[in-house]
Amino acid sequence: MNDQQLQRLSEAVGGRLKAKGCTVTCAESCTGGWIAKVFTDVSGSSAWFERGFVTYSNEAKQELVGVSADALAQYGAVSEAVVRQMAQGAQRAARADYAVSVSGIAGPDGGSAEKPVGTVWFGFAAPQGVVVAKKQQFQGDREAVRRQSVAFALQTLQDDFLAN
Repeated sequence: MNDQQLQRLSEAVGGRLKAKGCTVTCAESCTGGWIAKVFTDVSGSSAWFERGFVTYSNEAKQELVGVSADALAQYGAVSEAVVRQMAQGAQRAARADYAVSVSGIAGPDGGSAEKPVGTVWFGFAAPQGVVVAKKQQFQGDREAVRRQSVAFALQTLQDDFLAN
């Protein structure tokens, strides 16, 4: 997905949030603030996006969005348990209706047999305590993995949580 497509997708997400009178936040690790960037690329996004969290280190995940040290130690930063806690913690800290979190291995280093480069976990928190986690395996270089992660996060938010 190119920059213009990401822009259109972000505009669509923002339009749906605005129509619902809802807000969104994000807790990002491997995307390093890219989701927040595409949100704030949209004029008027302050109506539905107030803040996001770049939680690149484990310490940041714990301090900013309340990920437990136990989850990080037991499952690692790139895991279902951690992205669920990231999404819930961001939703709570930002007082937002929806939250999306992302933690992955963008490469070229850091992969393992269990979690190869391109492994990315996503968390989505919605009203009424709904929390969903999804795992994707992306191909390509660091830029490609990160770009695909942003696109997947926005598309999933739109299709699975804001479609109604």
